[in-house]
Amino acid sequence: MTQQTILQRMRIALLALSAFIFFGTVFELILTEHYKTTTQFIPFVLSGLGFLSVLAVLIRPNRWTLRVMRWLMLIIILGSLFGIWEHLEGNFAFQFEMRPSATLKDVFWKALKGAAPLVAPGILAFSGLMALIATYFHPAIVESQQTAPSFDMAPSN
Repeated sequence: MTQQTILQRMRIALLALSAFIFFGTVFELILTEHYKTTTQFIPFVLSGLGFLSVLAVLIRPNRWTLRVMRWLMLIIILGSLFGIWEHLEGNFAFQFEMRPSATLKDVFWKALKGAAPLVAPGILAFSGLMALIATYFHPAIVESQQTAPSFDMAPSN
């Protein structure tokens, strides 16, 4: 088996795992009833976009689908960080509601260990990073860069 075949299989495995995580995240969000506020719908949208873009790359890995997927993964990673912030903020708000006169130092560890898990939104960032790693030096992008016209102004020898 050639190295190129092994690399191609690894790319497909990473992308398939990423798609599975995006799909599974939607299922988990439904089970945990993560749809009570408008903000809670954000991970549904991000997971759906992530799943569809990874699926598009698995079906048709060309320059356009790869670039769209890469941009969406960056948006998903930012959305994941926003989710972590939202969970942390909710945990702090709950702690301060329970203990209004408490200081930040008093509630810090309790907020980190609060009801809204901080790592849960991070699964979207993890899946997005996996998909980005799978496209590192992807042949469809490398080939398009090699065949693209060069606008180098240096004189050729």
